[in-house]
Amino acid sequence: MDLTLIVVLVIALALFFDFTNGFHDTANAMATPIATGAISPKKAVALAAILNLVGAFLSTEVAKTISGGIINEDPTGSSGVAIGPAMIFAGLMGAVIWNLLTWLLGLPSSSSHALFGGLVGAAIVGAGFDAVNYSVLLSKVLLPALCAPLIAGISAYLATKLAYAITKRSSGASPKRGGFRYGQIFSSSLVALSHGTNDAQKTMGIITLTLVASGMQDADSPVHIWVVTACALAIALGTYTGGWRIIQTMGSGLTDVKPAQGFSAEVSTASAILASSHLGFALSTTQVASGSVIGSGLGRKGAEVRWGTAGRIALGWLFTLPAAAVVGGIAAWITRAGTVGFFIVAILGVAAMLTIWFASRKQPHDHESNISDIDNSGAAVNILTKKERRAKAKAEAKAKQAALRAKAEREEAEEEKVDNA
Repeated sequence: MDLTLIVVLVIALALFFDFTNGFHDTANAMATPIATGAISPKKAVALAAILNLVGAFLSTEVAKTISGGIINEDPTGSSGVAIGPAMIFAGLMGAVIWNLLTWLLGLPSSSSHALFGGLVGAAIVGAGFDAVNYSVLLSKVLLPALCAPLIAGISAYLATKLAYAITKRSSGASPKRGGFRYGQIFSSSLVALSHGTNDAQKTMGIITLTLVASGMQDADSPVHIWVVTACALAIALGTYTGGWRIIQTMGSGLTDVKPAQGFSAEVSTASAILASSHLGFALSTTQVASGSVIGSGLGRKGAEVRWGTAGRIALGWLFTLPAAAVVGGIAAWITRAGTVGFFIVAILGVAAMLTIWFASRKQPHDHESNISDIDNSGAAVNILTKKERRAKAKAEAKAKQAALRAKAEREEAEEEKVDNA
């Protein structure tokens, strides 16, 4: 099979992954401002698409990490291993299928970890364990994956505490607190910009890795401008398509979000992602966003964090990398059959994608079907005043005393029965 044709197919699949990344991760930026009513769903998704497009042009540090760090892209095999375009195609297929499956389930798993898992699985099966640079994988992917959500969550917790401390004398409907609603438009825009900066680069890195592995580009060459442009357009289009299933889980499934709380979560998310992009860390924006939303929920008095939902998301994080690695490994094993194996992987992959897509159409989610849920979640939790909290505490104390008295009376009645007997 012609090498150029294989490279073209790999690039096409990489751009499709970039597209799925866009609609899968739309919620990272826009779920909380939509949930609080700061911006309408249609406007939010359009704004996120534009800023993802702009953000993709701001940096290529993460692309360098992927194209020249995690996988050995030596096209000659002089170092003992060589990763070819067919193996990269297999890894991408694993990532895309897992991405679509978690999208169907409404599970905010990590597109980034799906990508890394698929590539690592394909590289190990196709070229052996030496094909993976484990030190880079640990320092640039796994450790940031553990630390970033925790740091973002703590930051969001403290920021939420500070926000409510500043406005503690204000009611939930006051202009002082209402200003956070408009501040969320800025903070969510910052998250969308940072998402484009970090996530679009991952696809740039994959395409560059493919070009290097096929001998069409030197390993030391920078990312081509056409690669940057294509990836920027793909992620922007995917973002505009909108991942409404994920938005429901992120916006109102994790915690009942209020404007000040959402603003704090957004700022924490954007800060962590922008810092990681500057350092070349291939961070999961989904994990950071989820950590921030949970942290902000814990930081707000009276807010309810749904730990069952958080646990479901954590399981998605846990299984994403190994699950994508298994799919990528199986695909790489099939591609060993040469041209026939390559086409088998392509056909099976397309069949799986179509199956997931048609399954999703049975219960479609779009901006129209989400408006009622989003409007309701914005007022799901009332911020009680001091007077209301005291009254509530007194009522709870009285109820507790009444329950104790009733228990004592029951025990006395039982003792009398025993004595009479």
